[in-house]
Amino acid sequence: MRKTKQKELIQEEVEKIKTFFTAEELLNKVKRCDKKIGLATVYRFLKELRNTGELHSYLCNRKTIYSKSEDNHCHFICQKCGQVKHFDVKSIDFLKIKEDICHFQIDVHGTCKKCLKEN
Repeated sequence: MRKTKQKELIQEEVEKIKTFFTAEELLNKVKRCDKKIGLATVYRFLKELRNTGELHSYLCNRKTIYSKSEDNHCHFICQKCGQVKHFDVKSIDFLKIKEDICHFQIDVHGTCKKCLKEN
């Protein structure tokens, strides 16, 4: 990866982030220091980090989110009201997969407690 001032600035901001983030959120942070950086530059940089394994990506509410850690990303989606709740899964050993799993995303669909009470 060729080092440029813009890439160094983006890398510095990525290193400061401790949770999941979007490309747009990262762009807003970077633009405080350099207004010339565009969204396409940020997306290209994030793609490079994903390709090298330094960053992980997930789909959340139809947006790509990124994380530096190997945290998993899981949703419960209510099929009646559409509410999305995040939940944690510590292990997927029950799947009996013999592969080396880095991270995973699970979407579980059903009916939330609120909608169940309304019926």
